[in-house]
Amino acid sequence: MQISRRAALTGTLATLATPKAFAAETLKIGMVSPLTGPAAEPGRIQLNSARLAMDEVNAAGGVLGRPVELVVEDDQTTNPGAVLAFSRLANRGDCVGYIGSIRSTQMQAMAPDIARVARPVMFGGTDPTLTHSGNPWLFRCRPNDLYSARVIADFGVNDLKKRKWAVVYSTDAFGSNGMKALVNALAGLGVTPVLVQGYANQQPDFTPVVLAVRGSGAEVMGSYFTFEPDQAVFARQVRQLGLAIPWVGSPSIASPVTLHLAGPALWGSYGIADFNVDSSPAAGAFAAAYAHAYGGAQPDNGWTYDGMHILARAINAAASTDPAAIRAAILAIRGYQGAEGVYNFDANGDGLHGYNVVRNEKGKLAFIRHVEFPVSG
Repeated sequence: MQISRRAALTGTLATLATPKAFAAETLKIGMVSPLTGPAAEPGRIQLNSARLAMDEVNAAGGVLGRPVELVVEDDQTTNPGAVLAFSRLANRGDCVGYIGSIRSTQMQAMAPDIARVARPVMFGGTDPTLTHSGNPWLFRCRPNDLYSARVIADFGVNDLKKRKWAVVYSTDAFGSNGMKALVNALAGLGVTPVLVQGYANQQPDFTPVVLAVRGSGAEVMGSYFTFEPDQAVFARQVRQLGLAIPWVGSPSIASPVTLHLAGPALWGSYGIADFNVDSSPAAGAFAAAYAHAYGGAQPDNGWTYDGMHILARAINAAASTDPAAIRAAILAIRGYQGAEGVYNFDANGDGLHGYNVVRNEKGKLAFIRHVEFPVSG
């Protein structure tokens, strides 16, 4: 069932379920997703991934013997929009769990309402503080940036043999916390960056930032970009202004949306990717299923796909829709082979604890290796 253009533009809710789902009382999962705004394209991929998982769950018999229905609200790619979208879902009173945002700043904005509603929310934002703030209802389906920063730093220092770093970051919650984690990870390797440069999201021109990096004498650049269009504009200006140093970026550098928008400007760059089709058999199987379902298209990550499957798995394991029982069942998950990696939830609600290193080979992401860290409490 397709979302109507009117629903996408106005933010009114849309429901998604397999046709046979409406023959019985459905079990509803709410989803906050960017249907409009600058993240609408990656939002479409995330929604498609959740729909694919929902179809698989329903084909396997549903949850507690009932078909799953996905109820979607548009977050409009803004913090106020995300808060309003979650409020609309919560006010329905019939969602047993939720799929939240990949944007850390939106998750921070929604967090008070999530704590109040007290039902599990699977999310993709990588700001480490989200699962360390005492909110027991947040469950992350991507590795957090304490891990990405360690992998970026280790790869740049030990593989690329570079010690003069420039760090470029968005000044929002995601970028600021990523920057802090990267600076700390570099310090652990005996490196102090020669430049730490912030920028505001959705800039039309990154020339001052590029010139600052070029003038710093840096030998390598690490970055935390929130939005794919910003990443692409920056990459093109890096090329135009002759900044020719290795670049190791956070996951947005490996997004298909970024790759399409930036084109050759990102060739030769490195990325720390939570999802890569060659990282595991489960990742490859998800990518193949996505391509089959959506006309050969490729996903940029699998966290909403995993989030839907994990919620279904936990509710079935709990044999109940009681929020506390579902929460306990999620935290008990060990060794679950998802598209994003192997899930072993810790006490904080973090399910994944490693990243993939990739290289942009003329627009194709070549898998280098996966780096996994021990699970902490």
